[in-house]
Amino acid sequence: MELAKILEAAAGGVFPPADGSTTVVPQPSERDAGVLAFTAHTVIFLDDDPEWIHATIAGLDCDPLAATMNPVFLAILMARSGRTTDTIDLLTVAPALPGPPPLPLTEQDQDHPRVRRARSRRDDVRVWSTPGGLLTIGRGVAGRHEVSIEVDGAAAERGLGRALALSARHLIPADAVLWSQQATGNARSIRAFQSAGYRPVGAELVLHPTEKSRAANGAERPTPGR
Repeated sequence: MELAKILEAAAGGVFPPADGSTTVVPQPSERDAGVLAFTAHTVIFLDDDPEWIHATIAGLDCDPLAATMNPVFLAILMARSGRTTDTIDLLTVAPALPGPPPLPLTEQDQDHPRVRRARSRRDDVRVWSTPGGLLTIGRGVAGRHEVSIEVDGAAAERGLGRALALSARHLIPADAVLWSQQATGNARSIRAFQSAGYRPVGAELVLHPTEKSRAANGAERPTPGR
Protein backbone atom coordinates (compact mmCIF):
# COMPACT_ATOMS: atom_id res chain seq x y z
CA MET A 1 0.00 0.00 0.00
CA GLU A 2 1.27 3.48 -0.80
CA LEU A 3 2.09 5.88 2.02
CA ALA A 4 -0.28 8.49 0.55
CA LYS A 5 -3.21 6.05 0.90
CA ILE A 6 -2.25 5.23 4.49
CA LEU A 7 -2.12 8.94 5.35
CA GLU A 8 -5.43 9.60 3.60
CA ALA A 9 -7.09 6.84 5.61
CA ALA A 10 -5.57 8.04 8.89
CA ALA A 11 -6.80 11.58 8.22
CA GLY A 12 -10.29 10.08 8.00
CA GLY A 13 -9.86 8.16 11.26
CA VAL A 14 -9.06 4.77 9.72
CA PHE A 15 -5.76 3.39 11.01
CA PRO A 16 -3.67 0.27 10.36
CA PRO A 17 -4.53 -2.65 12.65
CA ALA A 18 -3.19 -2.27 16.20
CA ASP A 19 -1.48 -5.66 16.05
CA GLY A 20 2.09 -4.71 16.94
CA SER A 21 3.36 -5.19 13.40
CA THR A 22 5.50 -3.06 11.10
CA THR A 23 4.63 -2.30 7.49
CA VAL A 24 7.40 -1.29 5.08
CA VAL A 25 6.39 0.74 2.03
CA PRO A 26 8.41 2.48 -0.69
CA GLN A 27 9.49 6.08 -0.29
CA PRO A 28 7.00 8.43 -1.95
CA SER A 29 9.96 10.41 -3.33
CA GLU A 30 13.74 10.50 -3.14
CA ARG A 31 13.51 13.29 -0.55
CA ASP A 32 10.94 11.74 1.79
CA ALA A 33 11.72 8.76 4.00
CA GLY A 34 10.98 8.01 7.63
CA VAL A 35 9.10 6.17 10.34
CA LEU A 36 5.45 6.75 11.21
CA ALA A 37 4.16 5.11 14.41
CA PHE A 38 0.44 4.70 14.92
CA THR A 39 -1.15 2.92 17.90
CA ALA A 40 0.57 -0.51 17.98
CA HIS A 41 1.45 -0.34 14.28
CA THR A 42 4.38 1.30 12.50
CA VAL A 43 4.80 2.25 8.86
CA ILE A 44 8.38 2.67 7.63
CA PHE A 45 8.62 4.47 4.30
CA LEU A 46 12.11 3.72 3.10
CA ASP A 47 13.58 2.09 0.00
CA ASP A 48 15.42 -0.68 1.81
CA ASP A 49 15.17 -4.43 2.29
CA PRO A 50 12.02 -5.19 4.36
CA GLU A 51 13.56 -8.43 5.63
CA TRP A 52 16.57 -6.56 7.00
CA ILE A 53 14.29 -3.98 8.64
CA HIS A 54 12.13 -6.63 10.32
CA ALA A 55 15.17 -8.64 11.46
CA THR A 56 16.81 -5.55 12.95
CA ILE A 57 13.65 -4.63 14.85
CA ALA A 58 13.29 -8.19 16.16
CA GLY A 59 16.88 -8.16 17.44
CA LEU A 60 16.44 -5.14 19.71
CA ASP A 61 16.41 -5.60 23.48
CA CYS A 62 13.36 -3.46 24.26
CA ASP A 63 9.58 -3.47 24.39
CA PRO A 64 8.53 -4.76 20.95
CA LEU A 65 5.82 -2.10 20.68
CA ALA A 66 8.44 0.62 21.16
CA ALA A 67 11.15 -0.93 18.98
CA THR A 68 10.58 1.12 15.82
CA MET A 69 10.98 4.40 17.72
CA ASN A 70 13.82 3.13 19.88
CA PRO A 71 16.91 5.38 19.57
CA VAL A 72 19.11 2.35 18.84
CA PHE A 73 17.00 1.29 15.85
CA LEU A 74 16.70 4.83 14.55
CA ALA A 75 20.48 5.32 14.80
CA ILE A 76 21.03 2.09 12.83
CA LEU A 77 18.51 3.23 10.22
CA MET A 78 20.20 6.60 9.82
CA ALA A 79 23.65 5.07 9.56
CA ARG A 80 22.52 2.56 6.94
CA SER A 81 20.58 5.08 4.85
CA GLY A 82 23.11 7.90 5.22
CA ARG A 83 20.28 10.19 6.27
CA THR A 84 19.80 12.46 9.25
CA THR A 85 16.87 13.76 11.30
CA ASP A 86 15.88 16.47 13.74
CA THR A 87 13.49 14.91 16.23
CA ILE A 88 10.48 12.67 16.71
CA ASP A 89 7.35 14.73 16.10
CA LEU A 90 3.73 14.45 17.06
CA LEU A 91 1.85 14.26 13.74
CA THR A 92 -1.50 16.04 13.69
CA VAL A 93 -4.13 16.72 11.03
CA ALA A 94 -7.17 18.95 10.49
CA PRO A 95 -9.65 19.43 7.65
CA ALA A 96 -9.97 22.64 5.65
CA LEU A 97 -12.32 25.35 6.86
CA PRO A 98 -14.49 27.56 4.63
CA GLY A 99 -14.24 31.30 4.28
CA PRO A 100 -11.38 33.73 4.88
CA PRO A 101 -8.88 33.24 7.72
CA PRO A 102 -9.64 35.01 11.02
CA LEU A 103 -6.28 36.80 10.97
CA PRO A 104 -5.26 39.59 8.60
CA LEU A 105 -2.56 37.85 6.57
CA THR A 106 -0.27 39.20 3.87
CA GLU A 107 1.15 36.71 1.38
CA GLN A 108 4.74 37.60 0.58
CA ASP A 109 8.15 36.11 -0.08
CA GLN A 110 10.49 36.32 2.89
CA ASP A 111 14.08 35.36 3.65
CA HIS A 112 13.39 33.90 7.06
CA PRO A 113 14.88 30.75 8.69
CA ARG A 114 11.39 29.19 8.94
CA VAL A 115 10.80 29.82 5.24
CA ARG A 116 14.21 28.49 4.18
CA ARG A 117 13.63 25.35 6.20
CA ALA A 118 10.16 24.87 4.72
CA ARG A 119 11.51 25.23 1.18
CA SER A 120 14.23 22.65 1.82
CA ARG A 121 11.65 20.05 2.85
CA ARG A 122 8.47 20.93 0.95
CA ASP A 123 7.37 21.85 -2.55
CA ASP A 124 5.20 24.78 -3.64
CA VAL A 125 5.77 26.68 -0.39
CA ARG A 126 3.63 29.78 0.17
CA VAL A 127 4.28 32.31 2.92
CA TRP A 128 1.96 34.63 4.85
CA SER A 129 2.82 37.11 7.58
CA THR A 130 0.91 39.00 10.25
CA PRO A 131 2.27 41.28 12.98
CA GLY A 132 4.25 39.01 15.29
CA GLY A 133 3.86 35.83 13.26
CA LEU A 134 4.66 33.87 10.12
CA LEU A 135 2.83 31.02 8.39
CA THR A 136 4.03 28.64 5.65
CA ILE A 137 2.13 25.97 3.75
CA GLY A 138 3.72 23.55 1.28
CA ARG A 139 3.49 20.03 -0.11
CA GLY A 140 5.55 17.74 2.11
CA VAL A 141 5.72 13.99 2.72
CA ALA A 142 3.79 12.07 0.04
CA GLY A 143 2.52 15.38 -1.34
CA ARG A 144 0.44 16.20 1.73
CA HIS A 145 -0.33 19.81 2.67
CA GLU A 146 1.90 20.75 5.63
CA VAL A 147 1.88 23.90 7.75
CA SER A 148 4.49 25.53 9.95
CA ILE A 149 4.17 28.66 12.06
CA GLU A 150 6.54 31.04 13.79
CA VAL A 151 5.55 33.41 16.61
CA ASP A 152 7.80 36.22 17.83
CA GLY A 153 8.77 36.01 21.47
CA ALA A 154 6.91 39.20 22.33
CA ALA A 155 3.70 37.75 20.85
CA ALA A 156 3.90 34.41 22.68
CA GLU A 157 1.18 33.45 25.14
CA ARG A 158 -1.29 35.81 23.46
CA GLY A 159 -3.08 33.23 21.34
CA LEU A 160 -1.30 34.12 18.10
CA GLY A 161 -0.01 30.57 17.58
CA ARG A 162 -3.53 29.17 17.79
CA ALA A 163 -4.84 31.91 15.47
CA LEU A 164 -2.14 31.15 12.87
CA ALA A 165 -2.78 27.41 13.05
CA LEU A 166 -6.50 28.02 12.66
CA SER A 167 -6.01 30.49 9.81
CA ALA A 168 -3.95 27.93 7.89
CA ARG A 169 -7.01 25.69 7.65
CA HIS A 170 -8.70 28.42 5.59
CA LEU A 171 -5.82 28.56 3.09
CA ILE A 172 -5.99 25.05 1.60
CA PRO A 173 -8.47 23.59 -0.91
CA ALA A 174 -11.94 22.90 0.48
CA ASP A 175 -11.63 19.12 0.13
CA ALA A 176 -8.10 18.90 1.56
CA VAL A 177 -6.63 18.24 4.99
CA LEU A 178 -3.70 20.00 6.59
CA TRP A 179 -0.90 18.21 8.42
CA SER A 180 1.42 19.58 11.08
CA GLN A 181 4.35 18.17 13.02
CA GLN A 182 5.13 19.38 16.53
CA ALA A 183 8.22 18.33 18.47
CA THR A 184 6.99 16.23 21.38
CA GLY A 185 8.68 18.50 23.91
CA ASN A 186 7.15 21.67 22.47
CA ALA A 187 4.08 21.73 24.70
CA ARG A 188 3.19 25.30 23.71
CA SER A 189 3.00 24.38 20.03
CA ILE A 190 1.07 21.18 20.72
CA ARG A 191 -1.50 23.10 22.75
CA ALA A 192 -1.82 25.75 20.03
CA PHE A 193 -2.47 23.26 17.25
CA GLN A 194 -4.83 21.08 19.25
CA SER A 195 -6.86 24.12 20.33
CA ALA A 196 -7.05 25.04 16.62
CA GLY A 197 -8.67 21.69 15.86
CA TYR A 198 -5.72 19.52 14.82
CA ARG A 199 -6.15 15.89 15.87
CA PRO A 200 -3.19 13.69 16.92
CA VAL A 201 -2.55 10.82 14.50
CA GLY A 202 0.76 9.33 15.57
CA ALA A 203 4.49 9.94 15.97
CA GLU A 204 6.70 10.62 12.98
CA LEU A 205 10.41 10.80 12.35
CA VAL A 206 11.42 12.05 8.91
CA LEU A 207 14.81 10.97 7.58
CA HIS A 208 16.31 13.86 5.65
CA PRO A 209 18.79 13.24 2.83
CA THR A 210 22.34 14.52 3.17
CA GLU A 211 24.63 15.46 0.31
CA LYS A 212 26.31 12.07 0.69
CA SER A 213 23.06 10.12 0.54
CA ARG A 214 21.85 12.16 -2.47
CA ALA A 215 25.05 11.35 -4.35
CA ALA A 216 24.88 7.65 -3.47
CA ASN A 217 21.22 7.32 -4.44
CA GLY A 218 21.74 9.18 -7.68
CA ALA A 219 24.51 6.79 -8.65
CA GLU A 220 22.79 3.59 -7.58
CA ARG A 221 19.17 3.91 -8.69
CA PRO A 222 16.68 6.28 -10.26
CA THR A 223 14.52 8.55 -8.17
CA PRO A 224 11.22 6.84 -7.24
CA GLY A 225 8.13 8.62 -8.52
CA ARG A 226 5.47 10.07 -6.29
